[in-house]
This record gives sequence, structure tokens and C-alpha cells, in this order.
Amino acid sequence: QVQLVESGGGLVQPGDSLRLSCAASGLRFRLYTMGWYRQVPGKEREYLASHSYRDGYASYADYVRGRFTISRDNDKNTVYLPMDSLKPEDKAVDYCHAHESYGTVESTYENDYWGQGTQVAVSA
Repeated sequence: QVQLVESGGGLVQPGDSLRLSCAASGLRFRLYTMGWYRQVPGKEREYLASHSYRDGYASYADYVRGRFTISRDNDKNTVYLPMDSLKPEDKAVDYCHAHESYGTVESTYENDYWGQGTQVAVSA
């Protein structure tokens, strides 16, 4: 089965840094777009960043661009999210996401997988 296991969350002061990690198993990691999302209880899960292996392109939500830098190590089946200049509004449960698309003559298929999340808290 596919498993995504996040780690690296914690409690930090505003302006501090954390590095999130997501270890993937049970999938062909190199063929998946990997991403990070965050969610506050009672609110919608929102996009943070993603990285595509095929074109090497990293993208970011406007509110984290310049502070967060997604990267991946395909030999370790791991995606990272170093986070700098953390703000109180960054407090959330951060989730790792894996996405693939593939096609046949008849159909195009998509698969999505999520980790259990890791807590990020930022407070003075």
C-alpha cells in the first residue's frame, strides 16, 4: 500500500525555521508530482507547494513564495519543505501529497495520496 509519512513539525518562535520531510513508500516515487498542503481545523485544506519530477518545476502559493523551498530526493523517496521566516499564520497541520496521471487509449487516470500530517505551531 502507499504510505506517506511526514515529520519535522514542531513549535517555534516567529521568524524561526523548520524543515518538513515526507517519506514515501509503495509507489514509483519518480513518476509522482509531490506537494505540500496545510489545514487549520474547520477550514479547507490549502495548497503550499509542489514539485514535478518530469520537468523539475517547483511551484508555490503566493503566501509562502520566497520563504518555503520544496525539494525532492528520488533516491530516498523523500520530499522536503524547508520553511524560513515562519509566521503565526503558518500554524496548521501540514500534509504531504502525491499525485500521478496516466493514460490509456480509452481513459486518463489520476491517483492521489495523502499523509497523516505533521503539526506546525508558531507562537511567541
